[in-house]
Amino acid sequence: MAELPVNPRQGRLEGRLAAMAFTFMATVPSVSYAAVEKGELVVRIERDYLLSFFELLRDHPSYRFEQLMDLCGVDYPERPQRFEVVYNLLSVTHNHRIRVIVQTNEMTAVPSVHHLWPCATWWERECYDLFGVVFSGQPDMRRILTDNGFEGHPLRKDFPLTGYEQVRYDVERRQVVKEPVSLTQDFRDFDFVSPWEGMLTLPGDEKAHEVRQGMKRSG
Repeated sequence: MAELPVNPRQGRLEGRLAAMAFTFMATVPSVSYAAVEKGELVVRIERDYLLSFFELLRDHPSYRFEQLMDLCGVDYPERPQRFEVVYNLLSVTHNHRIRVIVQTNEMTAVPSVHHLWPCATWWERECYDLFGVVFSGQPDMRRILTDNGFEGHPLRKDFPLTGYEQVRYDVERRQVVKEPVSLTQDFRDFDFVSPWEGMLTLPGDEKAHEVRQGMKRSG
């Protein structure tokens, strides 16, 4: 089997990222891990040094990560520091990306980066809403996807699939009401039969239908 040709541009990019990873491990004591994973630079850093590291990434001429593309949470309930906050940054100047990961728990706040990248307010509010991660220094720490009266954080691994409350419209009271979930999770037996098996033959599909019927008769 012939080997795929190597992309020189991709090789140079990974070389630059590997050099950055080595520099971070050698010169930034708060970085506990830095490596190129599947062509992307991944860095893990201590929570208390997050802001100073991000200022370095944004302002240093060798890095110039001008844009925060995404901020999201990951939940590992079995860990003492159960949450990971993941930042994905883009350097338009140098055309490279970096993923920075910091750990925290339910009680310890992560420093907000909204003053470095204003768009972070939306991402931090989403992470707070869905995971319960609090960001210190964030002036607008409100829910953004769920209702203001919503209880719990729906993307935590220990949050029930049915939730804690259900919403319905009460005709007599003429208003939307909340009440405890009454959905019963009964045992269901799945036969794994295609839902299309019970449908009538669609126009233009007569030949395929005859083939299927023939296969059934012959079986």
